[in-house]
Amino acid sequence: MFDTWLLGLETSAVVTSRAMKLARGGESAEREARRMVAEKIEAMLNLQTLSVTGGLGLTPQTAARKSLAHYRRRVRANRRRLAKE
Repeated sequence: MFDTWLLGLETSAVVTSRAMKLARGGESAEREARRMVAEKIEAMLNLQTLSVTGGLGLTPQTAARKSLAHYRRRVRANRRRLAKE
């Protein structure tokens, strides 16, 4: 449950940072928009690959925990990157 809460908190920070960047417009905003879409597709495909290859484990609890960890790593990386900009 705590991991879910942290994912939500970090996601909110990323959404806010990206929204501000996109609102400024320009080439930087266009790059961020393309990056955002590409990252979402890549994260989904990677998770799907883990799912079909057994990388998420055998129980629903393990699959949920590993799925959250999968997305948290990506969200955390984006939060850190956007905080520097």
